Amino acid sequence: MSSVISTPAELSSNARPATGRSWRIVEAQHRISTAKLTDTELEQNFLEDLIEESKPNIPPECQHLDFLLATPFRYGAPYPKGSRFRKAGQTPGVFYSSENVQTAIAELSFHRLLFFAESPATKWPTNAGEFTAFAVEYAAANSIDLTRAPFDNRTTKWMHPTRYDECQELAELARSAEIEVIKYASVRDPRNRLNTALLTCRAFAQTKPGDRQTWRILLGSNGARALCEMPRETIDFDRTAFHNDPRIKAMRWDR
Repeated sequence: MSSVISTPAELSSNARPATGRSWRIVEAQHRISTAKLTDTELEQNFLEDLIEESKPNIPPECQHLDFLLATPFRYGAPYPKGSRFRKAGQTPGVFYSSENVQTAIAELSFHRLLFFAESPATKWPTNAGEFTAFAVEYAAANSIDLTRAPFDNRTTKWMHPTRYDECQELAELARSAEIEVIKYASVRDPRNRLNTALLTCRAFAQTKPGDRQTWRILLGSNGARALCEMPRETIDFDRTAFHNDPRIKAMRWDR
């Protein structure tokens, strides 16, 4: 990497302890889907156990955690596509989250729209998708913040909308330096508020999620609208909201 931060030792020298709270969002269908296939709670629990046994083992350091926290680290199958801090292939998991629930909603809305940008023949859904936002507490002895010196001199690299090479290389160096958390500005949040990438289960300060919220996201020719009842909030992303990504900018909206 052509940067002053180029070795694990240099990363370690700029690492700091970090504690905080962040939000992650998942589809809210995991229990409903099996309930539709069974007649009683006993049958549903049995089916859930069978499904659990078919999945890859949870890594030992994550086995004490609720499944919502452990899931990003458990899958042993090759990662199909690279993400900002994880290369494609057989690579270690990353727990992506955001310091504000609104940022997490922006990230989710972007990725939902991206699916339709890459599937131009797919019609818009007629119903809203339902999602669960949950808060987690983290505490790391070693973290880095890419919005602060000396990392902020490469902001254009860390925040590139489609190319993740530099971030993925940084994450590999961070693991070598025993960095547990990377903080970085969200590319998808219009206000560029902070995201957090937890590189290890050791970064969780609690074994279970904290606060939860239910969100519904409507997608259509006008963009995306996210709605929460408790607390009551609506967030709109119009057709130009994610135009820093060329795939969204070129998307066909009439379908």
